[in-house]
Amino acid sequence: MKNDIITLGHGSGAGLTKKLITDVFDKNFNLPTLDDGVEIENRMVVSTDAHVVQPIFFPGGDIGKLSVTGTVNDVSMSGAIPKYILITYIIEEGFSIKELKMITESVQKTAEKAGVKIIAGDTKVVEKSKADGIYITTTGIGFLSDKVELSSAKIKAGDKIVVNGNLGDHTVAIINERQKLELDPPPKSDCAALNKLVQVMLKSGKVRFLRDATRGGVATILNEVAEETGLGIIINEEALPISANVEAICSLLGLDALYMANEGKLIGFIAPESEDVISEMKKNVLGEKSAVIGETTDKFTGVYLRTSIGGMRPLLMLESDPLPRIC
Repeated sequence: MKNDIITLGHGSGAGLTKKLITDVFDKNFNLPTLDDGVEIENRMVVSTDAHVVQPIFFPGGDIGKLSVTGTVNDVSMSGAIPKYILITYIIEEGFSIKELKMITESVQKTAEKAGVKIIAGDTKVVEKSKADGIYITTTGIGFLSDKVELSSAKIKAGDKIVVNGNLGDHTVAIINERQKLELDPPPKSDCAALNKLVQVMLKSGKVRFLRDATRGGVATILNEVAEETGLGIIINEEALPISANVEAICSLLGLDALYMANEGKLIGFIAPESEDVISEMKKNVLGEKSAVIGETTDKFTGVYLRTSIGGMRPLLMLESDPLPRIC
């Protein structure tokens, strides 16, 4: 890839995205954190996001639902309770008002279900063929309780790594819709707001760190955590919750579910005695398939997959995701 221009890979959430953030944005802005949400003052957390998914309607969601759930989840991963969202539409000339109404109704319905309120926004219209239909940006605001302090710095050797369900569903839903694969039944995106599940997890007092596994998937987040903490991470292949649809697409296209984007899945690093946390997660509709998929170690560094036959395969940070415009 050329070093002097932006490529689609720079927006994939993988290695090129990180390089862009550190070399251009953080170098100039001196950001307080590279996490999606940042605490600013009085226990207030703010997060902002842009949504360019293609297609804009897909089984299990649409760009409107995605814009709300993505922002709610970014705020929630800090441990904060999301309360408010500001939203901006960038609309291409000629876009269907009927579809705009559908998207906006989806925004409101999703916000109500998540318990957040849309409080402000903006609208811009650009010339035909300049915006690929519609883009949406959102800013979320939430508040931390006094007892919550989540950070990768709190992760210790021996901590368990949990996910709240099947991996890769969002990516497969987008691939099926985008490429007209006509899988039957059609796979559905896992697009969902995780704020209520997060609050259930936090009651245990055992959660060290949370991230939602969006662009770049589980493997990218694990590599970021390994780099930040200096710890090693082992993931057990046999413990990974993956649906038959995702396994089929991975086999067909040579993909790996651990690198696939999700829009309703989180990764939690929790204290070793995790049984009660998993039990409580499974009582929530978005955590019914929760599982411990691995643990941290101080015996080595890096991220590895323990395969079903007992081998150890390194899970490296990809430079870019082969599937752009996923969220």
